[in-house]
Parts: sequence; structure tokens; C-alpha cells
Amino acid sequence: MTKPSLLRSRNRRDFLRVSLAASIAFPLVSSRNVLGANKRLNIAAIGAGGKGGVDIGYCKAENVVALCDVDQNNAAASFKAFPNAKRFKDFRKMLEEMGSGIDAVTVSTPDHTHFHAAAMAMSLGKHVYVQKPLTHTIWEARQLTQLARRKRVVTQMGNQGHSEVSSRRLVELIKGGVLGEVKEAHVWTNRPIWPQGMSRPKEAPAPAHLDWDLWLGPAPYRPYHEGCVPFNWRAFWDFGTGALGDMGCHNMDLAFFALDLRNPKWVEANSSGLNPETAPAWSTIRYHFNSGGRDGMDLHWYDGGKKPDPALVKEKSLPENGCILVGARDTLYVPSYWGRGSFMSGAKMEDHAQIPQRYPRLPGADKDNDAAQHQEWIQACKGEGRTLSHFGYAGPMTEAVLLGNVALRAGKRIEWDAAAMKVKNAPEANQFIKTEYRKGWESPI
Repeated sequence: MTKPSLLRSRNRRDFLRVSLAASIAFPLVSSRNVLGANKRLNIAAIGAGGKGGVDIGYCKAENVVALCDVDQNNAAASFKAFPNAKRFKDFRKMLEEMGSGIDAVTVSTPDHTHFHAAAMAMSLGKHVYVQKPLTHTIWEARQLTQLARRKRVVTQMGNQGHSEVSSRRLVELIKGGVLGEVKEAHVWTNRPIWPQGMSRPKEAPAPAHLDWDLWLGPAPYRPYHEGCVPFNWRAFWDFGTGALGDMGCHNMDLAFFALDLRNPKWVEANSSGLNPETAPAWSTIRYHFNSGGRDGMDLHWYDGGKKPDPALVKEKSLPENGCILVGARDTLYVPSYWGRGSFMSGAKMEDHAQIPQRYPRLPGADKDNDAAQHQEWIQACKGEGRTLSHFGYAGPMTEAVLLGNVALRAGKRIEWDAAAMKVKNAPEANQFIKTEYRKGWESPI
């Protein structure tokens, strides 16, 4: 069995020394690192293939100075698109070697390495764009939220629907009272579209183009097995967060954004069955909130083919993804991840022109909200405007979303103490709030 490579203690001390030296030697990163509007950012990608290729591709108007990926085949298109960018397999080495020459970093790796990559970059004063879900665990989300506040860097989580024009208008309308008090939300997805609910596949030789040990990163060591890289890792608790973690920060975003939800009081879940290796084939989860000025707001989540009653919106069937917000005055139905919705009263979005606009719309956001969200981040890094899915929003949202997985794995209703970050009624569930990292991959903060 191949032994995991360890980041030697001397290298760890060197990294911390470099971090401190950088904060002293480069005033650029000692506080909020913003550049002029006409200056191009020096951007590095941690994860350059798949979604990582999309993320760094949206930054092509800036200076892409480094690309890091453990899978050389998966990142080949990005290597070709940015031939002058320096290539790395280990993001720790990239940040150690090029820290002073990087302004901002995109993080588009599997969930279990989001925290380490983002925390190391932010500790060096780099702005970060991190794919959803923000982190692999609740503890990690809390840490990144606090670190972003301390370092005063520009942050953005990659849930592009947050920048969608119609979604922002719906948030304005809901905050403006068109639904009245919302007591009930229903959110669903067709995920998983990868296998879940199974045991660990058989061992197999790792392909030559993949550095399996670096891919594992902070996760417990295991031999390579097929069916994990580059996509199906989402199912495995050691690496991903299942259908809920993958899509919750998309499909739940309207409810969280419009209703100012955070810190569920309790959560209960049902599923196809518990499995120590992977998330279930399907789940339904009920979150109970006493937050955002709301007493007794319930959000219901459905995945794996489960859906709410279509009669809620006077339909015979529902699409694969959607959201329903049931208010005292009206009910809103959004038949997709995000975008335009319809009101059960028959009112149109345009009928509420008296409610003022409170959030910016980037040019082209109605055609490509993903491009808009990246541009919003880039502009904020240059001191123009601000991001709206910053970690002050995305961190607490990720905590709440991932609490559903804690309830799934606990197999019972859990009562949540957000301030203490612990489950009050089931101490055994607290093992899922934070994971232990592999030796050599200790927390960088």
C-alpha cells in the first residue's frame, strides 16, 4: 500500500514564516487588498479542470499567473488556454512559491479541500472565489467566515444564481412584502445524478495522470478506487457533501437571501438509509428556523426524486428543480434553480414596480449569471462595488445547509446551538461538525 506523503513540519514552519514575511513585506496584503479599476489582477487557480476551468476562464481578462491541479489530463484545456501560467500540482507549494505575485485565487476543488486552499490563500491576504458548498464541514465554514472578517479580503462563493437578475428582483419583492409573512418553503433537486447509497468500490491502480495522494489532501488515506474521480466523489462523505451539499447552496439560495435565514433551531431528516461511506440515494429534510424575525419558519428539502405536493402551486407535476415559498398574502413558484417565478395570485413581477431596486445588476447578468458573479468578484477586488455572496452570507448559509447532513447521519432530529456550534440533544452527532485531518494536513489557521 502506498503511504501518504506528509507535509514535513519544517515545510509547515516555512509556510508560516513566508506568510508572516509576506504580510510585512507587501503592504498590498496587510489589509483589504484592492487595486485600481484599470489594473489587472494576478489570479491563480486551485483546481483548473472541470468547473475549475470554467471559473478561471471567466478571469481571462486578468493576468492568470498560475494553475494548480492534481489531474493533468483534466486540466489540459486550461493549460492550453493559459500557456504562460506556471503549473503546479500542490497548492501549498504554489502559495509558498508565488504568494507575493498573486492577488486573488479561485478554488474549484472537491469539497474536502476547499477549506485548506481558501484558508491558506486568505492567510496570505489573497482575495478568494470558492465554489459551493463553501466548505466540507460546519466548523470549516465558521472558520472561513471569521478569517475573511479578520483579513478583510474580498470573498465570493460560487453560487451564480445569487447574481441572476430575476432572482435579485424576487428577493427585493419578497423583502418588500409581496408574499406577506413566509411560514413555509419547499426546495427540491434532481440530484444525485451520480451513484449514492453504496459501499466503497474495489481498489484499483491510480491512473498515471492523477496524483492520488495530493487529491486526497486532508482526507483519511485510502487506496484509489474507480468511480470517484473526477465527478462521483460528491457521494462520499470523506470528500463530498452529497446531493444536499452540492445543490443546497443553489436551490435554497432564494429562501436564504430573501428571508434572511440562518441558524436552524432544529433539523430532522428521512432517507433511503444510512451508509458510512456515501450519502443516501434520496433524502427529505425539514429545517425549523426562528431567525430573520420569523417565528416558526420551516424549510423542506427534497432530493433523489422526492418532491413536494404539486398542488401547492396548482400543478399536476413539478420539474426536476425548483422552489416554492408559501406566504400569508401570496405563494411564489420558481420552477428551476433560480430565475423568474410566478405568483399564485396571478400577479406579475412587473406589477410591483413600486418596490425599489436595492441590489446591483451587472451588464449581461440576464444572459450569463455565472460570468456576472465572477465579474462582480473581480470588480470588488479592484475596489469597485461589492460581492453579495461573500463569506459573511455564504458561511452561515453553508453551515445551515450542511446541518441537514448532520441530521441525516445522526438518524434523529437534532437541536442546534449555533453559538456553541454543537448539537444539544445528541452528543454523538457532534462528530460530524468537524473532521480530523490527515497528518501533514493540519488546519492552516
